[in-house]
Amino acid sequence: MFKPAKEQLEIIKRGASEIIPEEELIQKFERSIKENKPLNIKLGCDPTRPDLHLGHSVVLRKLAQFQELGHTAILIIGDFTAMIGDPSGRNATRPPLTMEEAKENAKSYWEQARKILDPDKTKIVYNSEWLGKMNFNEVIQLASKYTVARMLERDDFTKRFKGGIPISMHELLYPLAQAMDSVEIKSDVELGGTDQKFNLLVGRDIQREHGIEPQVILTMPLLVGTDGTEKMSKSYGNYIGIDDSPKDIYGKSLSIPDNLIYTYYELATDISSEELQVIKSKL
Repeated sequence: MFKPAKEQLEIIKRGASEIIPEEELIQKFERSIKENKPLNIKLGCDPTRPDLHLGHSVVLRKLAQFQELGHTAILIIGDFTAMIGDPSGRNATRPPLTMEEAKENAKSYWEQARKILDPDKTKIVYNSEWLGKMNFNEVIQLASKYTVARMLERDDFTKRFKGGIPISMHELLYPLAQAMDSVEIKSDVELGGTDQKFNLLVGRDIQREHGIEPQVILTMPLLVGTDGTEKMSKSYGNYIGIDDSPKDIYGKSLSIPDNLIYTYYELATDISSEELQVIKSKL
């Protein structure tokens, strides 16, 4: 039994940056209720590193909320796309991984992600299952669905192009490869960080090209790290790891700046909206 559409929307909107378009999500909820059929909720993760932190948990927790509402959580392990390297937020070409490195990282990824997701209700798929089978003719056909001008509308590509920083051809194919994941699983909703917005929108376009109802996209904020300035990242040393010991998690949490306390409560806990308002007023 699904909750009413508006009630589901209220839960899902908490902490979200954007839902595009919101009215389509309401329609999908209503149809899901009418047909008693769960929606396919997609989250793609490239196992470029074996360790996860609270920043990663923000979007994983949103996927878990959809699970709790009765929808199908589909975690796509990007073992194939990890070999391309997601250019999102990059000012240089990301070093590619081998398939072996990606698969090894993926093992650790799921062991950590299952602390947030219900393992019995999570469908895990690897995108090498379909991307690895595409022949060159199919890649050309896919590439013909999008223009270079549209690709260069993307912020990080625009900055690199204007700055004379090289953009490799395979990086232009990345959003199209991610979009094919949405086509393959017939995604109803795709989740991602705000830095993934362009890739998620490409997914809508390519689904239309394949005669599939476009997915709704939901973006989540990038959690600022314990330094209070940069986004949480192991590179910046401002992260709280999902696999850290309780002692380390507690110690690192003490260094969260006061101005971020509300954000951490909102994005990294399950406390009610009423409790959130109390915390906000106290702060």
